[in-house]
Amino acid sequence: MVKHDDNGARRVPDELIVEEPLEIRLDDHLVTTTMRTPGHDFELAVGFLHAEGLLAGAPVKTVRYCGTGSAVETEFNVVSVETGGVAPEPTPRLTTTTSSCGLCGSETIDDLCARLTKLSSPPVDLDVLAKVPGRVLAEQTLFSATGGVHAAAAFDPSGAPLVVREDIGRHNAVDKVVGRMLLDGELPADGLGLFVSGRASFEIVQKAWAAGFATVVAVSAPSSLAVDTATAAGITLVGFAREDRLNIYAE
Repeated sequence: MVKHDDNGARRVPDELIVEEPLEIRLDDHLVTTTMRTPGHDFELAVGFLHAEGLLAGAPVKTVRYCGTGSAVETEFNVVSVETGGVAPEPTPRLTTTTSSCGLCGSETIDDLCARLTKLSSPPVDLDVLAKVPGRVLAEQTLFSATGGVHAAAAFDPSGAPLVVREDIGRHNAVDKVVGRMLLDGELPADGLGLFVSGRASFEIVQKAWAAGFATVVAVSAPSSLAVDTATAAGITLVGFAREDRLNIYAE
């Protein structure tokens, strides 16, 4: 790139975050394609399917690249999740390919209430929650290198990050966290919180609810639908979290 500053203009190298499509398949059925940062792809696929309710409680037997041919031929951009046919056949989510939310509004709060159980938020230590963003930032290696990536993290009651994942899409970062925990048998996330480095949209709260996180902390603003969804879910929703302040929008 050409960098312009007080020293004038000069050509210098820079590091950019990678963005590539990932096709997600469930028991050989195409579900969706999303733009993501390669890495932790199996977690992303599993986390997405869990959040959308497509696994329907079916255990994941295998996760592998492609499943329909050579992973090299598809450049490791196709992930197949297998339940042995136990999960219901999915309806393809063939929307515009994007790393941001492509499904917001497709499920109403009533739909979620019918599928998910209301959570019970544990007592919230506000001082702990305000410090979560700084503790996660220390583990955001891709952000430190590029400045162009989101982060999500599961954290314990002391505010210590347990699982941190980064991706160009904040929803993908959440799916990677949830997928890791599901594969490790650590869902529902009783007593744990979910951190996101951007705004708290409806879909972020939906994913948190499906995973059992009763606390969501965001560094930016929530949407009105996210607040309504958090209220219905029994989730404590925190926005604009900083070292010395935060806002509580639902509890």
